[in-house]
Amino acid sequence: MRTIAWPEARKLAAHLDQLMNLVHVSPAVAGVSVQAVVGPARKLPQGSSFSRVVSCVERHLYDAAMSADIAWLLGALSLPQYGLTTLLVVAFVSATLLPMGSEPAVFGLVKLNPDLFWPAIVVATIGNTLGGALTWWMGYGAEVAYERLTHNRAAAHPRALRWLERFGARACLLSWMPIVGDPLCGLAGWLRLPFWPCVLYMAIGKFARYFAMTAGLLWIFPDAFNY
Repeated sequence: MRTIAWPEARKLAAHLDQLMNLVHVSPAVAGVSVQAVVGPARKLPQGSSFSRVVSCVERHLYDAAMSADIAWLLGALSLPQYGLTTLLVVAFVSATLLPMGSEPAVFGLVKLNPDLFWPAIVVATIGNTLGGALTWWMGYGAEVAYERLTHNRAAAHPRALRWLERFGARACLLSWMPIVGDPLCGLAGWLRLPFWPCVLYMAIGKFARYFAMTAGLLWIFPDAFNY
C-alpha cells in the first residue's frame, strides 16, 4: 500500500474542490468527510498513476453526491407538510417523457409516514394523471402542427396506429406501464382520442399501479428505512 505524497495530495485536494464545485455538493452536505472520499484512493497499489487516483476519487465523490440527493429526497418526504407536495411534483414530472420514476418516492413517503398511505396513493395518482394529461396535449399539439405543415391528415394517422384507434380511450388504462405508458398518452393525443375519457382511464390505471406496487413493496421490504 502507498501513501500519497504531499505534492500529489495538494493536486488531489485541488481537483477534489473543483469536482465539488462542479456537482454543487460539499462533503458536509453529502454527509461524508474528505477522508472518506479520498481514503479509498490512498489504498491503491504502489505506482498507481495520478489519473487513476483522481478517477477513484471521482467515483466515490459521485457516490457521495447521489447519497446526498437521496438523503434530501427522504428528508423532504419525511415531513408531512412537504412530503405530499414533493410527491405531487415527482409524480407529475415522471408522467411526462422525462426518464423518471415516482414509485420509490411513494414507497419512501409511506414508510416514513405510515398514516399517509391513502393520501400518498391519491396524490401520486393525481400528479401522475396530470402529467399524462399534459403529455396528451403535447401529442395533440404535435399532430396539429404536423397536419398544418403537410396538409395531409391521413399521413398523420398511419395504419400502424389503427389498433390504438380501435381500442380508443380504453388504451390509456395501460398508461401506467414503464417505458410505453408515457408515449401512449402522447399517441392518444396525436390520434385525438377523447380527452376526458382518456384522463379517466389514465387515473384508473395509475391508481391501481400505485396501490399494488406500494402495498407489494411494503410487504417485501417491511424493514426498509427503519433505523
